[in-house]
Amino acid sequence: MPTAASTSIPPASVQLDGVPQAFEHPADRAEFCQPLPGVELYRAHIVRYAFEPHTHEAFGLGAIASGVERFRYSGSEHLAPPGSLVMMNPDELHTGQAATEQGWCYNMAYIDPEVVARVTGEDGWCFNDAVRHDPAIAQRVGRRLAALWQADEPLAFDSQLYELLAEFRPLARVSRPARPQGDVRLTAVVDYLRANLAERLTLQQLAAVAGLSPYHLLRCFRAQYHVTPQQMLMALRLFEAKRLLATGLPPAQVAAAAGLTDQSHLTRAFVKRYGVTPARYQQQLRLR
Repeated sequence: MPTAASTSIPPASVQLDGVPQAFEHPADRAEFCQPLPGVELYRAHIVRYAFEPHTHEAFGLGAIASGVERFRYSGSEHLAPPGSLVMMNPDELHTGQAATEQGWCYNMAYIDPEVVARVTGEDGWCFNDAVRHDPAIAQRVGRRLAALWQADEPLAFDSQLYELLAEFRPLARVSRPARPQGDVRLTAVVDYLRANLAERLTLQQLAAVAGLSPYHLLRCFRAQYHVTPQQMLMALRLFEAKRLLATGLPPAQVAAAAGLTDQSHLTRAFVKRYGVTPARYQQQLRLR
């Protein structure tokens, strides 16, 4: 593990043996860690790869160590230069790609809302800004995240987690406003997608759930969620796949349970959204 002052991932030579390289560009690499339920750590250096829309269904809190990231979040394009904080609310689909030739290096923690509430004693956190340029805080956040990676005692981990959230507390609204409802019939469509991940769904089925004509549904869904129903379905499928992989379920079974064609389909789709193969993800989690 890197020292607490480190803000970049280890060189390729210390990556996991026997795990196939997920990226085409040799400089692209990523690493996951799930030290306890509801908390996932992630660090990466991405040069060429472009992440497709995906969700972590958790707060995404982190810092840009070098380079510039471009990502789409909540219907808008954002740029995060070095020294920036990144703050994503739960359930928000987002993308990610480099905005500079040298790519970008970043460190993130994905923390379930229930964990945030338990650690801070406050419910209903929400961030209005996805990016905040503040090099001093970003440097401290980088150190906190590195310390979480190297923590070898539960007390040390819990203490660093508290300190990490304390860094973001001044930027959060504690009373989270209700998500704009828009057309509430579309919420029922998302619930239907989530409940039928393994099914081959049609636009006509979803339109029947919403009580709209098929292409009217498609237009309204895109306007409200900034993605198509298919993109939302794939994001939900891959989040469920990630959850099942963390339980140790074999990738082939995960693929079937999450509604993907086979293990090869799971691998391709997982890499596009999370930057590592399912096998690599599982092995990284087992190393903690």
